[in-house]
Amino acid sequence: MSQSYSPADMMAVAMARLIRNGEVVFVGVNSPLPLAAVTLARRLNAPDCTFISVGGGINPTVDKIMAATSTADLGRGSASIFDNQEVYGLNGRGGFDLTFLGMAQVDAKGRVNSSFIGDREKPKGRFPGGGGGPAILPKSKRVVLWRAGHSPKIFVEEVAFTTSDGNLERIVTPLCIFRKEDGRLVLDSIHPGVSRQELAEKTGFKIPNLDSAPVTPEPTQEELAIIRQIDPDNVRRVEFGLQ
Repeated sequence: MSQSYSPADMMAVAMARLIRNGEVVFVGVNSPLPLAAVTLARRLNAPDCTFISVGGGINPTVDKIMAATSTADLGRGSASIFDNQEVYGLNGRGGFDLTFLGMAQVDAKGRVNSSFIGDREKPKGRFPGGGGGPAILPKSKRVVLWRAGHSPKIFVEEVAFTTSDGNLERIVTPLCIFRKEDGRLVLDSIHPGVSRQELAEKTGFKIPNLDSAPVTPEPTQEELAIIRQIDPDNVRRVEFGLQ
């Protein structure tokens, strides 16, 4: 492709492609990359999906991506507004077909640690906490995790503490897409321009199908044009500066 794109573009496009038409899709707090993804999907490959924001907006009119996905802006143009109790009630009844969740650390079995590193009583460091993850991961029909970084500290062989676990399907990073298969993470695809050696060095567990997994299809010009239209301020890149 002659047109260049960033890792944030690749991630947003990869997540959008995972959305199936007609699904109910939930996006959590402070998630500009999934917000860009679902907005792209609603304009291209999944026009009949239903988008529910953590703020309770149902199919809001998103003219421009914002960093905070829990603001009143995501109520504008909504068909309805749920309060937080109703959102989690819908989740508890299995009403989410697909949920995008951020994460701090994940292991080879797809278990998420968003709590702490080190000893539980005297931890070396603390993560932000599980939020709604422990309730959503077991109840959403499909869960896609995402992280704007990829290192052996993020992808570990075994987490010391499991904050949440459940119906994980895929993980999207700047380097690749993992999928959960037979209880373990395997490589779904490696992004263009990423070497398999680099991916192995930046992953803290052995990737069983490292050599055989395909390359992620590059973003199309149409996908990139829509992404840049809905995010002219490059909000989708903000998290990359925080890694």
